[in-house]
Amino acid sequence: MKDWEKFVRVIIWVTVASLYASPLPAQQEGGEKAKPAAREYPPLLNTSEDQQDTDQGTQPMQPDSQPLSGIENPTLGTPEMRHSYWIPGIEYSNNAKSNSLNPMLNYGWNTTSFLSGDVSLLEAWSHSLLSANYSGGGFFSTDPTLGNGQYHQLAAAYEIDQRRWQLLFVDQFSYLPQSTFGFGGASGLAFPGIMGTLAVPLPGLQSTFVPSQTILTTNGSRYSNASAVQLTYAVSPRGSITLAGVYGTLHFVDSGNLDSDTDILNAGYSYALTRKDTVGVAYRFSAFHYPGDPQALGDHVGQFAYGRKITGRLALKLAGGPEVTTFRVAIGGSTQKIAGSGNAALTYAFARGSIALTYVHGVSGGSGVFTGSNTDQANATVTRRLTRVWNGTVNFGYSKNRQILSVSGVSSPTYDTWLAGAGLSRALGRTANFSLAYQAQIQGGNVAICNNPTCGTDYTVHEVFATFQWHTRPLVLR
Repeated sequence: MKDWEKFVRVIIWVTVASLYASPLPAQQEGGEKAKPAAREYPPLLNTSEDQQDTDQGTQPMQPDSQPLSGIENPTLGTPEMRHSYWIPGIEYSNNAKSNSLNPMLNYGWNTTSFLSGDVSLLEAWSHSLLSANYSGGGFFSTDPTLGNGQYHQLAAAYEIDQRRWQLLFVDQFSYLPQSTFGFGGASGLAFPGIMGTLAVPLPGLQSTFVPSQTILTTNGSRYSNASAVQLTYAVSPRGSITLAGVYGTLHFVDSGNLDSDTDILNAGYSYALTRKDTVGVAYRFSAFHYPGDPQALGDHVGQFAYGRKITGRLALKLAGGPEVTTFRVAIGGSTQKIAGSGNAALTYAFARGSIALTYVHGVSGGSGVFTGSNTDQANATVTRRLTRVWNGTVNFGYSKNRQILSVSGVSSPTYDTWLAGAGLSRALGRTANFSLAYQAQIQGGNVAICNNPTCGTDYTVHEVFATFQWHTRPLVLR
């Protein structure tokens, strides 16, 4: 596994080094000088209340060009951009919880205030596109487990498109006081960058390629990062091959949790049956390491995939196949496990809203509790435009984590996590947004949720979020 780890890291770092070694073009095509940066223009999209009913849902969309066998989530496409721009802003969010984040403590209701700066950036050149969303600042809490601290979220992608090949760089980073699973609920706190019609669209990595954090009772702040590079080459008008490397890390500030590092190599072939339907095959190797622990896993997955895309309306992916996991340290006398893996993703847009469903089954890093776990994870989000200015969201999440291999005569720890919530958001003119949300977090299982003898096996938290965000008008770059 060390050879695979070195190979994947070499792919990532050599390609990143080559990108930064080449300066970005200082002039536009045809020798014309680049326009001065940071000039303020009218809004890039018409966000007036009188226009929203007709404009929304009819804006021209660019098709999603990512390969079926790749590492990103399928999307409905992206709106056509009129300018390159960036937008700074500020955000305040208040989160009221019914319990402390630490299950050993029960202080009743507490509040946490988040104050951050936000930045969204979208810049296009003739054959490349840079997208980024960032939110970061501090929080102040009456929960003694949290106290005062800082938090950061970043999502960025850089894509180079040529006639026959495409190169993609993606990074997703977070430093949060709790798990990313359910953080912020359906409020604006959940996502980095600017909210509303000027939000920069980023499809994001599939959950398989991001460090898992679906056990809520891991304590303390943690760093999570996934850096990826992907190369796609068209071997024919219908077929393409894909090669990607991903490095992920999950590091906890406080002791008592398991840190993990993950190196992933993904390779696949996609073939377009029609303009809408695609089939593909993919192979993925993941090496899971746990600093300070002798255990390490090597996970081999082969999958057949089917996808269907209708720009602006439908994005579907179904994939499944065998999974073979090897253990450096034998578990119950066994050094490998053979099972199945699968994932599914569906996004469907209707007249005034959309629905997004995802499901993943397979081996994950263990969420800071296990040295590898069998994980089932499902998410569902429904959004709907209620009026000209009000939007509604309903979200649901479920995750089941259990020990990667059962040992005869020994009870295997299991954690079930449920999320359910809803939210409302409203645009306040052209430069501000307000959101209000509720979420319930429920964790159950067959083991105590903490080391205190009084702790049970269940943990429930009710949360209320109120978020206000203000941003400037778009500062056009070109």
